[in-house]
Amino acid sequence: MTSDTVIELGRDALVMTVMLSAPLLMAALVAGLLIGLFQAATQINEQTLSFIPKLLAMVVVLMATGPWILATMLNYTSEMIINVIPRVVGG
Repeated sequence: MTSDTVIELGRDALVMTVMLSAPLLMAALVAGLLIGLFQAATQINEQTLSFIPKLLAMVVVLMATGPWILATMLNYTSEMIINVIPRVVGG
């Protein structure tokens, strides 16, 4: 196994991680931004106010994108188990 192979596997894993976490992070970002605008407009400075809307937004996005996330994870894992690991271990 060469260093190029290790770098490629690490890069692929990081790309997969970013791709799978992006919908949830974007939902939290948008919900936090909207709650922040609401808090700024109403001058309510409560730190815990944004927790429940962020959590609900992330649950909705997870329910919407859950099948895609699961299918992507299964495809990546099966590709690693079937093709990549035997190629790396075998030579």
